[in-house]
Amino acid sequence: MATPDNQDFLRQDHNYRTLKAFRKAECVYDVTYYFANRFLEKGDRTIDQMVQAARSGKQNLAEGNIDGITSKEMELAIMRQPPIKPIKPIKPI
Repeated sequence: MATPDNQDFLRQDHNYRTLKAFRKAECVYDVTYYFANRFLEKGDRTIDQMVQAARSGKQNLAEGNIDGITSKEMELAIMRQPPIKPIKPIKPI
């Protein structure tokens, strides 16, 4: 059963920045960026990998939310189309 808290977590609207998952991903990115630049040696490839992975998590949530909205819009557009007439089977020769 979905609680109001879960509905907020899974909600799909145009303002993905207010999603709890997106806000948490932003926190993960911020902490990762700070940690990598503070505690790893400059020029270390690990810094780039860690920061890019954290950025990707945030970006995937944003893109997934937008794709979900587009899918809903397409679903509604298809449902508005008139029904397709069934095709009569072809008789063998």
